[in-house]
Amino acid sequence: MGRSASDRGDALESPYVEMWQTTRKSAARRAGEADGTPPERRGSRPAGAWLNAAGVAALAVMVAAQIATGLRPQDLRLTAAVVVLLAVGALAFAAVAHTPRRAAGAFAAAVAAGYAAEWIGTRTGLPFGDYRYTDVLWPRPGGVPLIVALAWGGMGLAAHAVARRVAPRGRLTPILVGALALTAWDLFLDPQMLRLGLWVWAEPGPYRGVPLTNFAGWLLVSFLVMAIIDRVTGHPAADRPVIGVEAAGTTGLVALYTVMALMETVGFAAVFRPPDPLVASAGGLAMGVFALLAWGRAWRR
Repeated sequence: MGRSASDRGDALESPYVEMWQTTRKSAARRAGEADGTPPERRGSRPAGAWLNAAGVAALAVMVAAQIATGLRPQDLRLTAAVVVLLAVGALAFAAVAHTPRRAAGAFAAAVAAGYAAEWIGTRTGLPFGDYRYTDVLWPRPGGVPLIVALAWGGMGLAAHAVARRVAPRGRLTPILVGALALTAWDLFLDPQMLRLGLWVWAEPGPYRGVPLTNFAGWLLVSFLVMAIIDRVTGHPAADRPVIGVEAAGTTGLVALYTVMALMETVGFAAVFRPPDPLVASAGGLAMGVFALLAWGRAWRR
C-alpha cells in the first residue's frame, strides 16, 4: 500500500528538522565555548543576575551595619549582623562564580574547617596560642561561637576569589596567596575583638595584645581553608578566561574583600574610640595590597 502525501512529507521533513536542531545546538555550544562559559553554567545567566543582585544588596546592608557598629561598638548584635551579611553576600557571589552547589559546599567546608580549628585551639592552644572565648558571643556550640565559624566561611570565599584573580594559574600559588590575604584580615579582626572583650589571651602579645603565634596559626588554618575551597569549587582551565556571569561573581567577592579592608581601615583610623593608627596602617596596607593586585589584574583584561 502506498504512503499518503502527509507521510511522504513527514519523511522528507524529518531529516531537515533533525539537521536544523543539531545545527542550533552546535551553535549554542560554540557560543558558550567562545565566551568561556563552562557546560554546567550555560543557561544560568538569569539566575546568576538575581544571585549577583542579592550579593550586592547584602554588601550594601553590611556597609550600613559596619557604620552603625562604629557608632555603637558595644552593641554586639550589630557585630553579629555584619558577619551574617558578610557570609550571605559571599555565598551569593560565590554561587554566581562557581554554581550554587559548589559555592554551598565550599562555604560549608570552610565553616567546618574554621570551627574545627577554633575548637581544637581553645582546648590545646594549637595552632593559635592559648586563648579562650568569653560568654559574650552566642550561640557557642562546643565553646566556639557560631558567628566565628561563619566569618571563616565568608571571608574565606572572598580571599579565595582575590587569590584566583591575583594568581589565576597553578594550584599551590593561589592557595598560598589566599592564605596570606585571609590572614591579613586578622590584623584588624583580633585587635577589634579584643577591644570588645570577645576573647582573651593567656599571655598577651606584642601586637595590641595579640601574640605572634596567632598569626602563624591563622596562616596555617587559612592555607587549609583555601585548599578546601579550591578543591570544592574547582578552578578554570589556564587557557580559559573567566568572563561573563562567572567573572561578575568573582568581582563581587573581590569587592567584598575590598570593602572590608576600607571599612576596617577607616574605623581604626577615625571612628573607633580611641583611634588606632597602628592597626589601621598594618591592616590597611596588608589587605590593600591584595585588593589592589586583584583589581589591577581585572583592569588589565
